[in-house]
Amino acid sequence: MLTMIIISAALTFISLIVDSKKTIKGVKNGLIQFFKILPTILTVIIIISVVLHFVSKELLIEYLGENAGWEAYISAAILGSVSLLPGFIAYPLAGILVKTGVSYAVIAVFITTLMMVGVLTIPIEAKYFGMKVTFIRNALSFIGAVIVGAAMVLVYTVI
Repeated sequence: MLTMIIISAALTFISLIVDSKKTIKGVKNGLIQFFKILPTILTVIIIISVVLHFVSKELLIEYLGENAGWEAYISAAILGSVSLLPGFIAYPLAGILVKTGVSYAVIAVFITTLMMVGVLTIPIEAKYFGMKVTFIRNALSFIGAVIVGAAMVLVYTVI
C-alpha cells in the first residue's frame, strides 16, 4: 500500500509539473466526489462492522465445516454475499478455514461470493448504476459463485 501511495504522489507531482491547472482541477473533482460518497461509505462500514462483530470465526467453521454437508455451500454463499472483507483479510481467513477442515469447494464459493456479490453495498451500487443493474450484477455473480463451487466439487472428487 505504501508503494501505491508513493507512486500516486509521484505521478500527481509529475502531472502538476506538466499541467498544474488540469491537475488541480482533477484533484478538486476527486475530492468533491469523495466527499459526496463518504456518508454512504461510512454507513456501509458501520453495517459491516456490526455484522462482523456477530459472525465469529468459530461460527463460520461450524456452518462451513465438513459436517455441514450441502448446507455448507449454501452457508458459504450466503455468508460471502452479506460479508464485505478486503482480500488481505479474506484470503488468510480462507487459509484458516481450510486448516480447520473446510473444503476447497466451500472456500471457493465463500471467497467468490465475498468478492463478487455485495448485498451490503447495494445502496451505493444502486445509487450509481440503478437498482436493476445492481440486482442483475449481484444475481449473475451469485450464480457464477455457485458454478465455481460446483466445478471445484467436480475437480476435487475426481482427483
